[in-house]
Amino acid sequence: MSLGDEHGYGGESGGRTDDDFGGTGQTRTRLPGGADTDVYGGARRPVRNSRSLITVVGVVVLLIAAIAFANQGGGDDGTSAEGEKGAGAAPTAATGVRPVKGEAGGIPSGFARDEQGAQSAASNYAVALGSDGMFKIDSRHAIVDDIYAPAAAAKLKGPQDAAYSPDFLKKLGLDAKGNPPAGSTFVSRTIPVGTKVESFAGDHARVSVWYTGLIGMSGPGSTDPVSTTWKTWTFDLQWGENDWKVTADSQKDGPAPVPGDIAASSADEISKAVQEYGGFTYAR
Repeated sequence: MSLGDEHGYGGESGGRTDDDFGGTGQTRTRLPGGADTDVYGGARRPVRNSRSLITVVGVVVLLIAAIAFANQGGGDDGTSAEGEKGAGAAPTAATGVRPVKGEAGGIPSGFARDEQGAQSAASNYAVALGSDGMFKIDSRHAIVDDIYAPAAAAKLKGPQDAAYSPDFLKKLGLDAKGNPPAGSTFVSRTIPVGTKVESFAGDHARVSVWYTGLIGMSGPGSTDPVSTTWKTWTFDLQWGENDWKVTADSQKDGPAPVPGDIAASSADEISKAVQEYGGFTYAR
């Protein structure tokens, strides 16, 4: 906010001019030794006091505005009471403390040991497990190791490798290594819509993540165009290694809203959007 915007300075229409503060365009002269002497009379003295008062008030207003603006951004450390508790927020409003700073293999880590931390962990794990990195063996194993408890990860890798078989990848238009053909863009994204704590007890939590997903191949000749899905992903979480780890998970369809009446975009538009709009690295 500029001073001109606030008070109409700078020649704006309707703005204040010097005359608004009592100026007449005439030169005022003070005589030596006469503190109260004014060739135009002492009656104009209160106007100077008014100008001083307006200046002081303006400075105070600007100071308050600056403090309010600074508080919106917050500092690097700590959180406000409202951010910690979500005080006064409606049940469906987005709430949460400041995002975690830790990261393991590109996946946020170091979540709080409470219900909200469990919800944040489940949301971010859904994002990672729904990414296109799951279709390549090396990145898939890395994601599983980062998200799941060691025992669960060891049991999961074999069945997952079998599920992401060359035949399955071929149906999606990918080669045996999970790469799309030249000129095409493979899309796989999970976008959390909301979370629900099913149960919470100390070191264990069960959290459901309602999400919409994008999956398919965008490109010339694609037989599996990008489409949307609506599912609920439920995670059993256990506290270990100073973070929440997944011990088991399951999915089910829905809840799904009524489809809108927006016409589907072309393959080129989808490919361009995927390249221009990066996915979120932190959810909730």
